[in-house]
Amino acid sequence: MAQKPVIFLLLVGLSLLGISCLSQTTVQESPELDLSQGELADQISEGEEILLGLNSSTQKQAAADAYSSGNYDQAISLWESTLEQKRNDPETLIYLSNARIADQPVYSIAVPVPGDAEVNVAQEILRGAAQAQFLINSSGGINGKPVKLIIANDRNNPEVAQELAAVFSQDPEILGVIGHFSSNVSLEAAQVYQKEGLVMISPTSSSVALSNVGSYVFRTVSSDCMSGNALATYLTDKMNVTQVAVLFNSASSYSTSLRDVFKSSMEEQDGEIVVEFNFSQPNFNIVNALSKIKQEEAKALIFFPNSSGINALETLDKTFLIAQMNEGELPLLGGDSLYKPRTLQLGQKNVIDMVLVVPWDTENTDSGFVELATNLWGGKVNWRSALAYDATMALGTAIKQSATREGIQQALLEPNFAADGASGEITFLPTGDRAGKVRLVRVKAGTSSGFGYDFVPVADFKYDLPAACQ
Repeated sequence: MAQKPVIFLLLVGLSLLGISCLSQTTVQESPELDLSQGELADQISEGEEILLGLNSSTQKQAAADAYSSGNYDQAISLWESTLEQKRNDPETLIYLSNARIADQPVYSIAVPVPGDAEVNVAQEILRGAAQAQFLINSSGGINGKPVKLIIANDRNNPEVAQELAAVFSQDPEILGVIGHFSSNVSLEAAQVYQKEGLVMISPTSSSVALSNVGSYVFRTVSSDCMSGNALATYLTDKMNVTQVAVLFNSASSYSTSLRDVFKSSMEEQDGEIVVEFNFSQPNFNIVNALSKIKQEEAKALIFFPNSSGINALETLDKTFLIAQMNEGELPLLGGDSLYKPRTLQLGQKNVIDMVLVVPWDTENTDSGFVELATNLWGGKVNWRSALAYDATMALGTAIKQSATREGIQQALLEPNFAADGASGEITFLPTGDRAGKVRLVRVKAGTSSGFGYDFVPVADFKYDLPAACQ
């Protein structure tokens, strides 16, 4: 098993050569960490380490030990048994797929996820990547070579992500990266990938700033530029609402990015934000905020809370409390951070008819993707899984055209590039943003989620991508 020693030597080499990660003043998603080379190496695994160790079985650990020793047959047997007991564990399926490859020549792709910071999110992203790997390898690989996925835990931390980006960049076997998760973390790591010429495709980072990092940075999630414009267009064109109140978190790149785009788009369409509130301000008071909203005669409440990172749970809880106190008086709208079961579970009747702008919905999903997801995981997957699948399939398609780092980047930027994804064709704009339309969903009473309410697509809204986002 050669991968771990290679990565460790790369870490030592980076230190000896004086290669350091770039720094940029941004809000951190988690406290600063100072990892030694050995500790960082322990955050990277193709099967020899269990990175998502929550409730990990002794059998799964035994499989990792077998893999680390090069005993692939034993590892395969143990991981197959582990999957029988816990069908929806993507880490196990990835390691099983890697073990089945054994010592064959491969195309390697790194998948950094927020392992111990956002375990559920990490699993959602890995399910998409694992499903794409399974499909590619079971179909004969790429030009006869299978795909190996190398998982990494970036802890949703910008500094750790930069260090991982430097390691991946110096490993010639790694042809591309699927990640990172949050916009703050992706922005920091992306600078390293851009400098070193390694393609990164984020399935979940939507900040507008990511469009400006460089030509090696892509994403399969829609940019906030598209989402903010779509939400403003729906308000002004469909609802005839031009005066709104906005609640956001200035400590989040995602939240601030979406607020900024939405604000400028509203102004372009003769609308305005009559009052706004910052969740992260220590003097923020819900009762006072609602009083001010009424005083300024806002006709709708727009929520841009962050779903991860600084004050995430607090901002989400404040959102649901405001929705409850609103008592259905003003219509509610928001960004994709609210597109999660928690909104249905905690919001209940207080969020009924809330409209969210989202990058993906189940109604517009390829039936083949859904069928395979159900077979692999025993149930439905969410948008993070779907867009991680798309990112992996896009990278695989580019590798098929040219299996070099520069060739992959050029293939992705070709005007005629296209890959088959969970929700249709995957293409990219010159900015690296995904070309395509965002979608709107509305909360309605229903039984699919198990909480009494479901997200239902808004069918009567057509939105054309504005020139500013192309």
